Amino acid sequence: MKRITVFCGSSFGTDSIYKERATALGNALAKNEIELVYGGANVGLMGAVADGVLSEGGKVIGVLPHFLQSKEIAHTGLTELILVETMHERKTRMNDLCDGVIALPGGFGTLEEFFEMLTWAQLGLHKKPIAILNIDGFYDSLSVLIQVMTDKGFLKPVNQKMLLVSDNIEELLTRMSEYVAPEVGKWISKTTA
Repeated sequence: MKRITVFCGSSFGTDSIYKERATALGNALAKNEIELVYGGANVGLMGAVADGVLSEGGKVIGVLPHFLQSKEIAHTGLTELILVETMHERKTRMNDLCDGVIALPGGFGTLEEFFEMLTWAQLGLHKKPIAILNIDGFYDSLSVLIQVMTDKGFLKPVNQKMLLVSDNIEELLTRMSEYVAPEVGKWISKTTA
């Protein structure tokens, strides 16, 4: 993998471990010669992961809508900052630039961006690994919900297995590099529609 998109919060959350691990992920990406693609901001975990990459001499590409740049949150030390018009264009561009995705803790925006990429994988629109760095159990409840979705017949087990989850950065990067997407057939048939 040459580039990974990271979706994460624009705040630091309530525990210093989130910032520490976001920075550590950035460090690990740079040490593994993986470029970071992210939302382009200098705030919260977004800024921490970018700073982690940059502190190790790595490359960072930010993708930021013009209206957020006008709020003075653009990171000024990036390798490249790509300005786009809309949030949807931002996600599309981030997808085009990356070979995989990692979600860190965040709020509605993080989940929305992350689940769109996961849904695209489920539909066979890309074959990239989609992962969660489960810092301090942040995503444990989401994992339970995903299991319920599977148990209740709303998510196929093969699609559940597409999501890679770990609290260990190096393990997660290894699993992403070894990921092979499942063959996605016609997912809606007369019997399931």
